[in-house]
Amino acid sequence: MPKPLSIILYIENIRSLHNLGALFRTADAVGAEKIILSPLCATPPRTEISKTALGAELSVPWEQPAEPLATLRDLQRTGYQIIALEQTPTSSDLYTTDVRPSMVLVVGHEREGVSKEILDLCELHLEIPMRGTSAHSLNVSTATGIALYELSRRLCYDGATIG
Repeated sequence: MPKPLSIILYIENIRSLHNLGALFRTADAVGAEKIILSPLCATPPRTEISKTALGAELSVPWEQPAEPLATLRDLQRTGYQIIALEQTPTSSDLYTTDVRPSMVLVVGHEREGVSKEILDLCELHLEIPMRGTSAHSLNVSTATGIALYELSRRLCYDGATIG
């Protein structure tokens, strides 16, 4: 079995159980280290999560700390780079921004995005370039899939883009 990548997925306030299942499934597919769920997220076992996770909710380690900011700060102190996947005035391109080899990718609520207090903690804000004219964002599980695969590609195959 391959060693998990040093990518942790932090999920903040995702409300859709189907999105949660898809996030578990994608985290499993890329070999993420674990998932951290914010206190407002539902947790397995739930039929709606299992429907899209297809067993990944059983194979990907997960936790739901009562104090997620403290958990993220602890990870930061041990060398993890905290990165938000969010469109902000300071966000940079997912495909061209250097990242460190150990990271926490933070994704947020379907409509509200990542909270300000978590954004303030993040060292980087990354966004996926949007080239269309109507939609200016993607579904959270779709965007997370793109980001996790790009970041894992760099960790596995393209050491030059890891800072």
